[in-house]
Amino acid sequence: MVTKSEMKGLQGWFLKRLGCFSINQLSPSLSTLRYAIDLIEKREHLVVFPEGKINKFGKKLILKEGLFRLAKLATKKTDSITIIPIGIAYSNLSPKFGGQFCLSFGNPICMSDNLNSTIQEFNNLLYERMIEEEKIALKNVGR
Repeated sequence: MVTKSEMKGLQGWFLKRLGCFSINQLSPSLSTLRYAIDLIEKREHLVVFPEGKINKFGKKLILKEGLFRLAKLATKKTDSITIIPIGIAYSNLSPKFGGQFCLSFGNPICMSDNLNSTIQEFNNLLYERMIEEEKIALKNVGR
């Protein structure tokens, strides 16, 4: 799930082909949230960009509250919510066709272990793990 404004360019084309859909961060529709929870309940994979946008310039981004809230809602339907932090890097600052990219997958975070965390505590943990993976991915593409 990404914001509508980020579903453009080469990345947008690729994300749409993977089945990504947009969520309005200011006013997410109930049908979109239900769809996401249904995917989780069916044990499908759901990829969420918790920062709400693509970080091209390596600036520190604040994670949005949506992932934590969605995961907590989904725990009412299933107790096996696992979040895997991912780092993404491209060989060029702006991705180009034929350029290299790397995905680095971190250790899973079990939502059941974090149900009593605040959104801020959870987002801090997730952010640290995502940054670790991004550093690995950047090294792998030579940046």
